[in-house]
Amino acid sequence: MGRLRQKGKAGAAKAYVTRSAAIKKLQCSLADFRRLCILKGIFPREPRSRKRANKGSSAPTSFYYAKDIAYLAHEPVLKKLREHKTFAKKLARALGRGEWTDAKNLEENKPVYRLDHIIKERYPTFVDAVRDIDDGLSMVFLFASLPSNPRLPPSLIENCARLAAEWQLYVMHTKSLRKTFLSIKGIYYQAEVLDQTVTWLVPYQFTQNIPADVDVRVMLTFLELYQTLLGFVFFKLYTDAGLVYPPPLDAKKDEGGAGVGAFSLQSASHAAAPAPSNTKAAVEIDGRKISGKDVRQAIKSMTETESESAGQATTAPAESMDVDEEFVPHQSSSDPQTTSTLTTLKALTALPQSLTTSLFSPYTFYLSRETSRPIFEFIVRSFGGRIGWPSSSGSGSPIEETDESITHIIIDRPLVERTNETAEERERRLRRKYVQPQWVVDCVNAGKILLEEPYAQGNTLPPHLSPFGEYMGAYDPTQELGGQAGEDSASEDEDANDAASLRAAELAAEVAGVDFGTFEKEARKSRKKAKAAAVQGEEEGEQDMNKMLMSNKQKKLYEKIKYSEKKKASERAKLESRRKEVKRQESKAA
Repeated sequence: MGRLRQKGKAGAAKAYVTRSAAIKKLQCSLADFRRLCILKGIFPREPRSRKRANKGSSAPTSFYYAKDIAYLAHEPVLKKLREHKTFAKKLARALGRGEWTDAKNLEENKPVYRLDHIIKERYPTFVDAVRDIDDGLSMVFLFASLPSNPRLPPSLIENCARLAAEWQLYVMHTKSLRKTFLSIKGIYYQAEVLDQTVTWLVPYQFTQNIPADVDVRVMLTFLELYQTLLGFVFFKLYTDAGLVYPPPLDAKKDEGGAGVGAFSLQSASHAAAPAPSNTKAAVEIDGRKISGKDVRQAIKSMTETESESAGQATTAPAESMDVDEEFVPHQSSSDPQTTSTLTTLKALTALPQSLTTSLFSPYTFYLSRETSRPIFEFIVRSFGGRIGWPSSSGSGSPIEETDESITHIIIDRPLVERTNETAEERERRLRRKYVQPQWVVDCVNAGKILLEEPYAQGNTLPPHLSPFGEYMGAYDPTQELGGQAGEDSASEDEDANDAASLRAAELAAEVAGVDFGTFEKEARKSRKKAKAAAVQGEEEGEQDMNKMLMSNKQKKLYEKIKYSEKKKASERAKLESRRKEVKRQESKAA
């Protein structure tokens, strides 16, 4: 006879724990429990039977895995939170009694926890960390644009701005930016770092405020985790690129509003050079004092003699290494006519680099004062271009407006006739291209330099489309309206091949006294309805056969997919109908 299972001691009742039970077991507050779950990546679960998981109760509640809660019980951060709770009580007691010395000592020994071990647990490899920094970057750029208040100290905003600038510096240095999109929410950027696609959102430079219905404590907990993660990732990226981390900051340029230009990238080889020591150590050998300078000179002379002797035989070994690296092609056993070849490192390095990363390298841009400097400075410098701006947009511009190397002026003002213009200014203006900001973004997404005329100052801009992989069959505003009509007419011509049935219908209409034009319209409508019904019948039959082989979970997922497809199709039809209406009104007005 098997063991008897007691109610509430096995199955879902044992595998799941309610939130209140989890807080009681961990002996912490609700706020600390939320912080722990965010830091450790633990989230509520949905059991198959909520009634069984809640031991017969049907009250609405949140469930967690019992193993996850047991995992949290051994977290060092939980211990630090308990110590902080004790510290807060002692500090309040000392302040209430006026024991200022004890309060000062308590403040100096305040318990502080670190998240380094959590980062190592959640991201076992560096590629995993790079793959998961999208949300962290968006959060950091968001807080960098917020004003400070009692809930957001200035040090937090400053740290977020520093992390944002460090990321932009790395992307510009490595030319990793690939796509960008100007949306209503902000500017979407996409970069490729270590073969991983990183997409983040940067808000526009408007005055930001925090809505009252947003829980800032939850966002600050996420930000705390993301700041630690980005610090680890940036240190590794900078170190692998041979750069010093953190990059030095020029305080004077930063006060002048230089932004990213206030930071300077330094090579790690120059920074690692040891500083000259004031103390001179000397060693006495055979009655002669040998200093460190003598040792360095001796090593230098030995290195020079070795390099000269090795330089005489550099040709032959290099050739032999190249020969050894190449693989010898052999015939295939299955097909003697073909030979198998393997790509070598030398062949890979000899491949031409993509021209997209150096898209703007032949050009020099100058920003008009109404354009956003941080956006276009980042984009242009990421693709190898030079850019300058007026002093009203911040200090640190490498070029002036009168520089003869300027090829493009990025301007976002209406075209105004120039009255008091000198001959020199007119000649300079004719040599340059005046384009609107969208031209820069569209060139990046297209991977080539587009014509400047459609984006000239004062012109109506072409549609700015998202480069982030739209679904198949999405509405394309650049597509001609005649495409769909051509498809309809082709289908009608195919249906008209049945001459016998069409002739019989014509004779019947003639006997009944129906007009020929009316007959044509009705025949066209009936053919379309018959074709649509046939296609829909085939699709529904195929769908019914597929559903028979699906489980309930798969059927629900299939229904959701079909619903989303129908919704997208209706949105596309709605946009196309609006476009036809606009075209019709334009033709009437003309």
